[in-house]
Amino acid sequence: MLLTLLFVLLLVMLLLGVPVAIALAGASAVFIFIDGRIPDVVVVHRMINGVDSFPLLAVPFFILAGNLMNSAGITERIFDFAKALVGWMRGGLGHVNIGASVIFAGMSGAAVADAGGLGAIEIKAMRDANYDPGFAVGITAASSTIGPIIPPSLPMVIYGVVAGASIGQLFAAGFVPGLIMAVSLMIMVAIYARRHGYARDQAFSIPVLGITFVRAFLSLMTPVIIVGGILSGAFTPTEAAIAACVWALFLGLVVYRTLSLRRFLRVSFDTIETTAVVLFIVASASIFAWILASNRVPEHFAALLLTVSENPIIVLLLINLILLVVGCFLETVAAITILVPVLLPIAVKVGVDPVHFGVIVVLNLMIGLLTPPVGLVLYVLARVSKVPFERCVVATAPFLVPLAIVLVLVTFVPSITLWLPTLLYR
Repeated sequence: MLLTLLFVLLLVMLLLGVPVAIALAGASAVFIFIDGRIPDVVVVHRMINGVDSFPLLAVPFFILAGNLMNSAGITERIFDFAKALVGWMRGGLGHVNIGASVIFAGMSGAAVADAGGLGAIEIKAMRDANYDPGFAVGITAASSTIGPIIPPSLPMVIYGVVAGASIGQLFAAGFVPGLIMAVSLMIMVAIYARRHGYARDQAFSIPVLGITFVRAFLSLMTPVIIVGGILSGAFTPTEAAIAACVWALFLGLVVYRTLSLRRFLRVSFDTIETTAVVLFIVASASIFAWILASNRVPEHFAALLLTVSENPIIVLLLINLILLVVGCFLETVAAITILVPVLLPIAVKVGVDPVHFGVIVVLNLMIGLLTPPVGLVLYVLARVSKVPFERCVVATAPFLVPLAIVLVLVTFVPSITLWLPTLLYR
């Protein structure tokens, strides 16, 4: 009865527009107050324990690194290089959009950072080239989901902390699926460009490619430093996040000299604000997840789900469906913190590797960023592009098809995910 009240309270508060963190903490506090057996101090204790984790230090540093790169003009150099590299293809700026997101993915690890930083540059360029604004928003939204799949990845860090999985292996596991996502979206752009008669935006030029590469070379070294350092064992993911910040500061202050003190302060305050929101969600979700665990909800749910079928294919289909539905309503960090303790034991029981499952979870929730009513990336792009939210939803819908195909491949072909981690770590 109390557990039913817990879920009803959470749902009602979310529907009323209460922030996710407050809804989670509030529902948990009411449950503990009515239950009467748990001291009030447990709420604070569990919330503190939820964020008392060394790997979580990577979160503010990766957020800061992404903000610094957006503010220091690094994203513009990346966009120019991507334009020279793939802009000659039919529907060129659509392909540029994807290519730039792949490169930027190796720096920030956050879909919202990609959408808010690169998105503004990409949509403006596509509008200036007379592309349909809806198409520009749709491909920008879809390509931004590559960011948290290709390492580094903030959701992978959160998953690794909650699941007790190796963050290095999770980063390696996302690399191939991220590239497959990029290829699938480029195929979609090619089909769209042929149907709507989009021409090539520019001729391929080796001199221009060389100039933009040289101009962006130091910026392009950022993912090499981060990913190469992690995969080689030179430093941990947390240390990689710090290295990314130091490199971004070096580029902005010393090399490009585009980062003023005023900009740096603004970036720092933005980072503090975003980090506070993320960690508040993690803390609130921790107490909520603890209540579920202490009442053996994961065990009961696992038994219920396995009564439907013990076939791994059926179980994975059901888990994907749950994650897709939850992703429509719940923020990524909260969804991972609440659902992973419930769903991971079920996945492991039917033979799914925890690292493989981590990529499945994150990919599902990234698709959730493109679906209403939450659709955080859609809200960001609606503000950046001045396109109505409803039109953003419609424009993004066709690009969910290639992402769904990739999700099916990643779910049922484990070697796509596990090949690189096995090669590097096992």
